[in-house]
Parts: sequence; C-alpha cells; structure tokens
Amino acid sequence: MELGPYLLFASLEGLVHAAVLSLIALGLSLVFGVMRIVNVAHGEFFMLGAIITWWVSSFVSGNPAIGFLLALLVVPIIVGMTAVLSDWLILRHLKYDPEATIIATIGILYIIQQFALMTFGPDAKPVEQPFNIRLDLYWFGFSAYKFFVIFSAIILLLAIWLVMSKTKFGLILRATQLDSETAQAFGIPISRVYNIVFGLGAAIAAVGAVLIVPIQQAHYLMGGEPLLLAFIVVIIGGLGSLKGTVAAAILIGMSDGIISVFFSPNIAKILATLLVVVVLIIKPNGLFGTTKT
Repeated sequence: MELGPYLLFASLEGLVHAAVLSLIALGLSLVFGVMRIVNVAHGEFFMLGAIITWWVSSFVSGNPAIGFLLALLVVPIIVGMTAVLSDWLILRHLKYDPEATIIATIGILYIIQQFALMTFGPDAKPVEQPFNIRLDLYWFGFSAYKFFVIFSAIILLLAIWLVMSKTKFGLILRATQLDSETAQAFGIPISRVYNIVFGLGAAIAAVGAVLIVPIQQAHYLMGGEPLLLAFIVVIIGGLGSLKGTVAAAILIGMSDGIISVFFSPNIAKILATLLVVVVLIIKPNGLFGTTKT
C-alpha cells in the first residue's frame, strides 16, 4: 500500500490539531503580549468552554447543528465574562505583578477545575457533530466536520488579524503592548484594556473548545495538555508575536499529527519539547519575538 494516503491522512489530522492549537495559543499570546503576564489558567478556560459546550448542546433536542451553533455563540461570551470577572476581582488588585499573577492564575486554575468537577462530574461528556458527512479520500474516509474546523479557525484568525492591524481597537492594543506607560499618558485606560484583553484571550480559547469537542470529548482534566502545547507554541513563535504564534502552531500541530499517526503521540510531545530547547538556545526571543524596550 502506498505511503501517500497515510501521509495525507496524517497531514489532515495535523491541520485540525494546528487549527485548534492556533486559537488556544493565540489567546495566550495576546494576553502576554499586551499585559505581560503568564496566564497559567488559560487551559482551564479552554476546558470550561468545552464543558459548557456539552451543557448547552444537551438542552437542544433534534438537529445537533442547532445546539452547536448556539454553543458557538454563547460559550465564548460566558467564558470571556468569567475571565473578565477573574481579572476584575483578582489580577487588577495585584497590579499585574508578573510573579504574583502566576500564583493567582494557578489559584484560578484550581477553582475552575474543581467547579467543573463538582458541577458536571468526572465523566467525559460527548457532543454530537453538527453534521456527519464522510469524504472518501484515496483509501480512507475523512470527516467533513474536520474540514469545517480548519476553515473556521482560518476565518477567525484572519478576523483577529484585521482587527489588530486595521481598527482603532487594534491600534490601542498595539500601543499598549509597545509601551503601556506612554499609552496611559496619552489617555488610554490601561486597566480597562487589560480587562478586555484577558477576557478576549479566554474567549478565543473557548471558540477552539467549541470546535474540538465534537471530535474530542469534554472532561474536567482536559486543560493540561492544551496549556502545555500553547506554551510551547508561544515560546517557539515568540512571546507576544501573533504571527509567530500562528506559524509555530502550524509547525507543532502538523508535526504532532504526522508523528502521532506514524509513531506515537508521546514521541511527538518529546520532540516538541526538544524543539523549544533548540529555539531558546538559538533565538531566546523565539522565531518572531522581539525584545521589549
């Protein structure tokens, strides 16, 4: 049997992984780039989005596409508002001190995780795909929904790029990222910007959760691995670099998909970690990172 179909299948699986990973990592990178804090709870916002997707979908009977679309609209708002509330109640009182916020977000991580466990239970929660169409590609079938995941992630990434590069809001974010003190001197409300960015980063991760749950079941412990991979992506791409984050997500996602199909997922994670070490040795600021002045 030819190698081509296996390689095509592995590449498509890698693209699905890269699509969702780019959204998770982009939210993490956005928070660090603007706020200069490491959000350890980012994976739990992703997990919360997955759990709430199952909860919302379970209320809608009949066509699963209706529940999915409802979740796609509602879940990012709920998760984003949860992050906004966390920032308002906790992080802003710490004055966004880098060390203190790491400890605080670890606390937020455990609060969200235990809330999900006590409220929704320890069992994995399946969500039916909004449409179940199989496409015949060579000698294997591939879900049309997975193509939808890839397409949706591309559209969202382009929308974020347009907002960041072409709008006044994007200009405010870029100004805050470059020099928050100067931005504040020009009348930009830094605390409000931080609050919005923290919520937006969580909401973007929640969109990734909504997209992946019909493929991967929701579980209260599912936030750990995406957080680790998101950190790997952000470090390789360059802390705070959105372009680098997307490029690194494609690199890690594609390699993870291909290596997992031909070898094992554990080998893929080991190689990704080694790649971080190599990048940090050669380019400490990441492939597209710059030193803040």
